[in-house]
Amino acid sequence: MKKDPIIVHAMIDVPTGFFALPVVNIKLDTGEYQKLFDYFPDEISFQPSEFLGLTIREANQLKFNKDKAYLQS
Repeated sequence: MKKDPIIVHAMIDVPTGFFALPVVNIKLDTGEYQKLFDYFPDEISFQPSEFLGLTIREANQLKFNKDKAYLQS
């Protein structure tokens, strides 16, 4: 059974500009780099260490859980 790739490095790029959103970029244990997602920093926040050891699915679930908690607060 093939296992899902694991995030081994994460970086949050905070672009400049009025409408620019922070972007979470990751490196997987396969060596692949990719953009994971962007987010609204006035609603939720992340630290790169939160993504280490997670799969892409788990990282997206983390964002979903933080969004949900914000909306319910």
